[in-house]
Amino acid sequence: MKSVRFTKMHGLGNDFAIFDGVSQAIPMTAALARKLANRHLGIGCDQILLVEPPTADNVDFQYRIFNADGSEVAQCGNGARCFAKFVHDQKLTGKKRLKVQTQAGILELRYEDANNISVVMGIPRFDPEAIPLQRKHRQNLYPFVIDGANYQGSALSLGNPHVVLRVDSVANAAVAKIGAILESHEDFPDKVNVGFMEVQSRSEIALRVFERGVGETQACGSGACAAAVAGIQQDLLDSNVTVKLTGGQLKICWPGEDHAVTMTGPATTVFHGRIKI
Repeated sequence: MKSVRFTKMHGLGNDFAIFDGVSQAIPMTAALARKLANRHLGIGCDQILLVEPPTADNVDFQYRIFNADGSEVAQCGNGARCFAKFVHDQKLTGKKRLKVQTQAGILELRYEDANNISVVMGIPRFDPEAIPLQRKHRQNLYPFVIDGANYQGSALSLGNPHVVLRVDSVANAAVAKIGAILESHEDFPDKVNVGFMEVQSRSEIALRVFERGVGETQACGSGACAAAVAGIQQDLLDSNVTVKLTGGQLKICWPGEDHAVTMTGPATTVFHGRIKI
């Protein structure tokens, strides 16, 4: 066993344990990620974030993400903001604009200060095979039958799969029940993040998200982007949207089809520590 450094951070309550894999070797595995994320026996977090050296000339770092269940995933918007603050605070870089390699491609991060960190999340993908979704044709809304009831949801990928349901009230939405069923729905072979969106005006929505491999979180950055995109696509929202999550607010901008989504919000450091692995 050896002692390694970590930092506990959160983005609007979506919490992470971040490990510097640049200056120390971190042999991350699914089993180790589950142990570290355990809230009773480990550090406790929604996701493990690993900062690694770049593997290509045109990027600054590699960014890996492990869910609490040990699965490695391609995208995490709140985590990306924490990543930007972490490498800035730890003096791993002096840049304010970064390019980081993820399984979903290259992310662009812009660090202004701890309350204003922007992430260019990439261009949303809507084709069913890109999500992936087991449907033949692209639709703005897809029908789903859950416990005998009919639902309609927007589906898209932002490097990870999302389905967004419009609800009258997020406070009254059956997030745990419907989220768990849809997360593992047979139409989503890689599982899916499930968003519950309440449209409050053309520039504001309330949102709760059931994240695959985690459950409901205080905030989900890619989920906020997916919900804003879904609302704009249905002409319910304008191109600049404030997303109100349980843990706070994010600003989302999406000019429209074939354009990238940009998310802006805060990142917070909770504490630094060491743990034996």
